[in-house]
Amino acid sequence: MSNTLGFAAFDATSPLAPFRFDRREPGPNDVQFDVLFCGVCHSDLHTVRGEWAGTVYPCVAGHEIVGRVTKVGREVTGFAVGGLAAVGCMVDSCGGCPGCRAGLEQYCDRGDITWTYNSPDKHLPGQRTFGGYSSQIVVDQRFCLRVSERLSPAAVAPLLCAGITTYSPLRHWGVTAGKKVGVVGLGGLGHMGVKFAHAFGAHTVLFTTSPGKAEDARRLGADEVVLSKDANAMAAHAGSFDVILDTVAVPHDLDAYTSLLRRDGTLVLVGAPALPHPSPSAGSLIGKRRSIAGSLIGGIRETQEMLDFCEEKGIVSDVEVIPMQLIDEAYERMLRGDVKYRFVIDMASLK
Repeated sequence: MSNTLGFAAFDATSPLAPFRFDRREPGPNDVQFDVLFCGVCHSDLHTVRGEWAGTVYPCVAGHEIVGRVTKVGREVTGFAVGGLAAVGCMVDSCGGCPGCRAGLEQYCDRGDITWTYNSPDKHLPGQRTFGGYSSQIVVDQRFCLRVSERLSPAAVAPLLCAGITTYSPLRHWGVTAGKKVGVVGLGGLGHMGVKFAHAFGAHTVLFTTSPGKAEDARRLGADEVVLSKDANAMAAHAGSFDVILDTVAVPHDLDAYTSLLRRDGTLVLVGAPALPHPSPSAGSLIGKRRSIAGSLIGGIRETQEMLDFCEEKGIVSDVEVIPMQLIDEAYERMLRGDVKYRFVIDMASLK
């Protein structure tokens, strides 16, 4: 066992605090690495504050993890001591069901997914998995990802969740040059959706309630910015979108966006509100064979594809790097939307 220092939530209301725990020793197929940077996701906040059912304390969050390899098992290929490695939202799955065999581990048909934190740990019975708010991590090579030395590791970290969450649906629904794509919301997810849609060659439109975000949206790659509260501006785009990616994590009227889809267009939900959206109108869907769909992160194969694409195109997240000790302040700022566009923890501060 390897003693590890982390930052944990000990209950739903207290500030996070230092916490020591044991990681397993690397097995034949394991990669061990020192965590350099860990992104801060809304899922972290929801989990540590007990807003989603099932949090077990102490909880060490963090699933946007980039680090430097310190040990590899004898069966490991593709990773070497001293190289960069990354881990996203999953560290294991059943591996045998149709979903897993298709490289879609996030849709494991048996529901046998081990999440990076707050899941039962298959290697340490009776213990939960602990995430990237920690000094080191040990992961099976099947769930470890290669990271280019050409990209800033701090700015790469949010790609492991915010990046793949937007990349995967844009790829799945065939976004290419000549398509018209909308992105709803310019936060951690939305800013990556704009970057990817633009990089795929689509005509990219950002929908926002904040006029002050227009200039930044264009800097990130938006061709147009539409204020979603402006009925005339919305109506001007009626029936014209192939895909709209909705990143907003609070309940809102989906009809405002389904009406903007062309025939056979799709509204894809990637934001996860705590309460349901108002029921959409069936008429708007039936009349043009429109669809409302959802998407969950991406499989390991596709996540590596995304990281390779980001290396090719020079795409990273816009980040604000913070010390571990400011995590609770970062959570409060995140709730206020006071970050452009993702907090990333410099884990050197933990030491």
